Amino acid sequence: MLSNPVAGERPAAMRCHLDLQASMLMVVFCLALGFQQVAIKIVATDISPLAQVALRSSLAALLVAVLVHWQGIRLADMRAHWLPGLLVGLGFSAEFTFVAWGLNYTLASHMSVFLYTAPVFAALGLHWLVPGEQLTRRQWVGIGLAFGGMVFAMAPDTEIEHAADILRGDILGLLAGLSWAATTLVIRRSSLAEVPPLQTLYYQLAVAGLLLLPAAALLGDLGRIQLTGAVAASLAFQTLGISLAALLLWFALLKRYFASQLGVFSLLAPIFGVLFGALLLGEPLTINFLMGGAALMVGLLIVTR
Repeated sequence: MLSNPVAGERPAAMRCHLDLQASMLMVVFCLALGFQQVAIKIVATDISPLAQVALRSSLAALLVAVLVHWQGIRLADMRAHWLPGLLVGLGFSAEFTFVAWGLNYTLASHMSVFLYTAPVFAALGLHWLVPGEQLTRRQWVGIGLAFGGMVFAMAPDTEIEHAADILRGDILGLLAGLSWAATTLVIRRSSLAEVPPLQTLYYQLAVAGLLLLPAAALLGDLGRIQLTGAVAASLAFQTLGISLAALLLWFALLKRYFASQLGVFSLLAPIFGVLFGALLLGEPLTINFLMGGAALMVGLLIVTR
């Protein structure tokens, strides 16, 4: 996930506006993030979402540990920031626990949208906790529009089968967004704001793996895995494509280009998530969800511009 859109950036004078290459890379990045929920949902009958998140976090943590060593980040550096590192790991674990839990009830397209309420919650937290991050009048309008759209998108539609379950999953998606926002606030308010992004990523993945893998084992999810070709492909995509390549691409782009422009571009991810859910999983798109989701995206655009 986009855990920290500030740490690791160049000074403003050294950053560039988005060019064609960066725009194309951002489209690829958003396509990958948009497909993430579908990749989890499409094999959920063979491997539970929690087991998927636990395994991908553990495997990715091992790969990132190699990169951390290769980048010359010392064990003393890791110990120096262990407390905020633990906190961001807990936030990351909570985020994907809610995602995995919510996908048992709601649609992948819904999860893609409600997860992206995180920038709104983060903006509110930054307004109160970080000097210089106070919201403007325009951004308050965007937040109001986003929350109005969120409520409208979650309005129950009795014509859809299992509407109550979908609402439960949508609420869990909101909790995932809150957890993501809390992780961002910890990074901004702690010493992690000054460490290499790769180090922060390792904290997130390592704690998630250490917590979620035993949890999946205790719940019996690991023992119920049906290792099919689709499961292997999904786990490979989630581990290598999302937890490793996509996040490293994001951090690399942050070092060169303006974060505000990248942040606006990243709003393509939930749009792609809705499209993939409809096209690949046949998920229904209600008028409430489409109109509310559109208002939510416009509100996010206003807040993050």
